Amino acid sequence: MHRTAVYLLVALLMFLPISADSQSATPLAMGADSASGDFAGLVDIGGRSIYLECNGTGSPTVVLIGGYRSSGRFWTDDLLQSETPREMVLAGVAGTTRVCAYDRPGTIASIGEEILASRSDAIAQPRTAPEVVAELHALLEAAGIPGPYVLAGHSLGGLLARLYASTYPGEVEGMVLVDAYSEHAEDLMTSEQWERINQINRDQGSETAFPIPGYGDLETLTWVATNAAMRSAEAGTPLSPMPLAVLAHGIPITLPDDTAGLTAAEWEALLQATQANLATLVPNARLWKARESGHDIHQDQPELVVAAIQQVAEGVRSPDTWYSLASCCAP
Repeated sequence: MHRTAVYLLVALLMFLPISADSQSATPLAMGADSASGDFAGLVDIGGRSIYLECNGTGSPTVVLIGGYRSSGRFWTDDLLQSETPREMVLAGVAGTTRVCAYDRPGTIASIGEEILASRSDAIAQPRTAPEVVAELHALLEAAGIPGPYVLAGHSLGGLLARLYASTYPGEVEGMVLVDAYSEHAEDLMTSEQWERINQINRDQGSETAFPIPGYGDLETLTWVATNAAMRSAEAGTPLSPMPLAVLAHGIPITLPDDTAGLTAAEWEALLQATQANLATLVPNARLWKARESGHDIHQDQPELVVAAIQQVAEGVRSPDTWYSLASCCAP
């Protein structure tokens, strides 16, 4: 069963059984392997460990950031269990440059009826978006992952990528936003509509930490505080000009029928407007629609995400290729 959730990515499957072997990561010795070779294991960031997986060689290093409560498996595993083997995002990107994915504490992934818990150490929830960004920075430093970075973020991970770029502006030279959540969604709603969206999230557990048997609490961030943190960071340090690709879903995302006066068409128009807005953050950003995908484009059309990342990475290596009209085409 594939998690499709509403746009704010509520973890609807949190009550399904957790795999008994979901905590199978084994601490590995740090050193050259994590910095340059194939690596999959736990990295000590100072008293606790984060699961990190890296493959490929070359620069820039691509860092894959999952959506709300979504582990690194969304980038590495075919969670749809397709009959025909597919190359997922991390493996596809590794053919052309260095790429890493990681598990935030409290994140999950589902394969069939099985829920796989984060391979990172559990920590107390809730957390703040700046804390999550600082954790990623500590992970990259502890693992010796060299920059510059291209950050590819899905859903909430897109906002976290932008927040990282504002917090550590010298480290990020390219970005791919995969149906990313934007704080501007709030600006496009009435106060009543925004409160209704937050109530749906609260009702479904978005802002309440639920224990994962044998693990700990699910990742929990408060949307209002997250929006405020992003607005403050953007005002202080706007996103620098850089290659930016924005991928928007093509299959409409539905909400409950009684959502504060928003029809299905109005909701979809609002979501697409947030993606168009993200494509105005820097000059020459590219906006594409993933016509065969719902919210999880990296699972529905991984080859499209790989192509977008490769274009941005090449734009970082050779800026002229990004700004050349001849090279500007949808992946």
